[in-house]
This record gives sequence, structure tokens and C-alpha cells, in this order.
Amino acid sequence: MTDPMAELIRDFRLIPPGSTVLCAVSGGADSIYLLHRLWRMRRELGFTLAAAHYDHRLRGEESARDLEFVREFVSLCCSRERTLRPDGSVEVLPPVELFTGSGDVHARAEETGRGLEETAREMRYAFLRRAARKAGAQVIAVAHTANDNGETLLLHLARGTGLQGLCGMAPKNGDVIRPLLTTTRGEIEDYLRFRGLPWREDPSNREDVYARNRLRHRVMPELEALYPGLLSRLTDTAWRLRADEDYLTAQAQGALEGLREEPGGLSLPAEDLARLPQPLAVRAARALLARMNQGDDRCTAAHLEALAGLCRSGDPSAQISLPGGLVARRAYGRLLLTRQLPPALEQPVPLPLPGAVQAGGWTIRCTLEPYRGETQRPRDFWLSRKSVCTPSLRARRTGDRLKLPGRPGKTVKKWCVENKIPAWLRSCLPVVAQGEAVAAVADLGPDQAFLPRPGELAWHIRCVPEHPALTFL
Repeated sequence: MTDPMAELIRDFRLIPPGSTVLCAVSGGADSIYLLHRLWRMRRELGFTLAAAHYDHRLRGEESARDLEFVREFVSLCCSRERTLRPDGSVEVLPPVELFTGSGDVHARAEETGRGLEETAREMRYAFLRRAARKAGAQVIAVAHTANDNGETLLLHLARGTGLQGLCGMAPKNGDVIRPLLTTTRGEIEDYLRFRGLPWREDPSNREDVYARNRLRHRVMPELEALYPGLLSRLTDTAWRLRADEDYLTAQAQGALEGLREEPGGLSLPAEDLARLPQPLAVRAARALLARMNQGDDRCTAAHLEALAGLCRSGDPSAQISLPGGLVARRAYGRLLLTRQLPPALEQPVPLPLPGAVQAGGWTIRCTLEPYRGETQRPRDFWLSRKSVCTPSLRARRTGDRLKLPGRPGKTVKKWCVENKIPAWLRSCLPVVAQGEAVAAVADLGPDQAFLPRPGELAWHIRCVPEHPALTFL
């Protein structure tokens, strides 16, 4: 007789030998089954096991009784195990260590304006990851079953989804593993009853308030009656679709070879994504979001399509907002993903002579040095001490003009366009002004009228970008 859980662990290498596994235990049948099976597998697979229980404080005394039940179960059913080997030696496996925690989910949901389910999940996984660090665990095992996976697939289909949504849950997602995705709830309860193992029932699971419960209690039984074996076929379908999804995702990853990591963001030639067929483009877009969010790629199809569209846009300074506070921007030929813009210069600030000041995400340093005819650069230039007496730093204004050495005079805006500085960064470029005149602009350089003569003392200005977004320039 096959063992679905053991096969899934083996086929997907969910538990590396020598690792530590933290098992999330609510006290329900699914998590009790998972904990007990992992406890029995420790010796064969060669891993250490710990457990964790989180109290959401949503069910009053019932929640407290869940905690006491889990404590007692772990103590009695997952204790130290002594095995006599054929050579007469004794192998001792330690008892399972239990980590517990709690949080006021209802208060947090009201504070943030988010739903109870979403808030509970966020707080629970934050606790599980803290417990995993304390336990030295490399993976966190959660008890999602074949029933849960089938329900998820149908819910996604009803709400509208792409291929990824029809794959259901993944056996492994980052540090989270799901060893029960091919094990049914019926198999779980048969195992527990056969061994006389208890579990707790959450009364809210019987209420048809939530869409998943209504699907579980009303729709799934009807579909199973019409098409016996439905759950098994849904599981098989999800695996086949996942294989297709994995193949397309792997193909899309090839487009990210030009990806460049920057402090606080990522950049990529927009053409690398724009030239892909749409099925690959949206998957490459999802991979980008995952890189920015430590593996979390949750977003809507509309966000992915908008990101692909941004890469194909003819607007060299277009931008869109994405989940998690991300902003995707075009900087002419590059796609940039960052979390925030540098602060704009709202009011002029004096430029100390000599000295340093921070403005618009830059540090501007000024020293008095002899000018020997060095090349004037956009971020490293000299200004005449005679012409620049009381300079200030301010943001670009409409009509500001700049005549770069040996070049015709143009507005600062036209210089920005010519140098492919995107519109969303132009307000962050400090202008060195002497009165109303523009003496220099960070990342463009000095005005010819304010250049020093070789051999005279001059102000040496260095513009150092400090904000992550400016590293893209």
C-alpha cells in the first residue's frame, strides 16, 4: 500500500537529511496527523523535529483549551524514544520541543483595516518563522491536505485565475513545506482513529460563513456524488498543470540574465522582458516581484500585465505602483524596481563653503582647492570662487538654463532628456544656484560662465548619491 505523505516528501525532497523541521500544530486532525507521522519518520529520514502552536485569541476559552491539548499531546505522544539496536546499544531520539505564542489578531486587524483571515495568517507565519529560528529549523511543515488543495483550485477557478492559480498549493514554497497535499482528510481521520489519537474540532469549521466552508460542505459532496474520485483527479490535474507552469517559469527566467541588483532595488533592460511572448513576459514579471519581496510573488494578473506593458511602453519615464509598496519605473531603456523615491528639495538650503550638506538624496561636498585644468565631470566639478560667493542648493525650476562647457545653452529639462534622466528623478537633482543663476546641476555638471581659470583656487564640488534610487543614474 502506498504512503502518499512519504512519497511526496521523497519526490520533492521536502526534508533534507540532517535538517530540523518545525511542525505547525493547531490541534486539529490534520496537524495532529502531520506531527505524529513526522515524529515516527525521524529515524528513517534522519531529521530533528520541533513543534509550534499559535493562539490567535479569537475563540476565548476554546483557544486556551487548544493550547493545553497541544501541550499534553506533544508531551505524551511525541516524547523521548529509546530503541535497542541489534548490537545491544541504545539509540535515543529526543522528545519534540514545543514553541508557543499568541497575538491579538482582532485588534491588529482593526488597527490595520485588513481582514481577520489575512491578519491571522500574517501573524501566525511571523511567529512560526521566529520559532523556526529559535529551533534552528530549516523548514516549516504545515498541514494542508489534498482536500484543501482541491478546494483552493476550485476557488481560484471560480474567482478567475491563470495557470498558476490552477496549480493549487505548492509542496514547497520558500521555507514552508506541505507534506500532506496528496493525503485526504478521510485517510487522516482513519489513521487517527485506528491508533486512538485524539484531536480538537474548531467549531468555526462547521459554520458556512466563509466561502471555503460552503464549498467544502455543500459543493464538494455534490461534485463527488456526481463524479466519484473527483478529489484524486483534481490532485492529478494540479500536478500536471504545475509541471507546465514550472517549465514556462524556467523559460522566463532566461530573460533575467541582464538583471542588476542595486542598493534598494533591481534594474533590467526593458527590452529583455518586452520581447518575450506574453505568457513568458508575465512570468518574468512575477519572478522580478519575488526577487524584490524575498520570494513572495503574490499579486494579481493585472499587476503582472501592467509590468509587462510598462516594458513595452514608449514613454521613457512611465511608472506603475505594485503590491508591497513597490514602484516600477522606466528610465529610458531600463526597467527599475524600487520602494521609494529620494526626497525632493522643497526649500533652498545654503551650500557651505567649504563643507558638506545632504539634499535630495545626495551629499554635496565642497572644498577649496587649486584648479589645474582637471576635466569637469557631472558629479565632480570646479566652480570659480570669484563667481560663486553665496551658493544655495534648490530643486530645478521651470525655465532653468544651463550651458555645459563647449556645448550650446539649453534648458535643464532638455539636458535631462538628452542625458536620459527620467522625469521622476529630475526633481531630486540639486541645482547649485548663485542668486537666480544656475551655476551647476548634480549629474549634469557646471555652467561654463562659472568655470575657474587654471591655477586659481576654486570650489571643488563632489556630488555623491546616497539614496538607492539614485544609483540607477
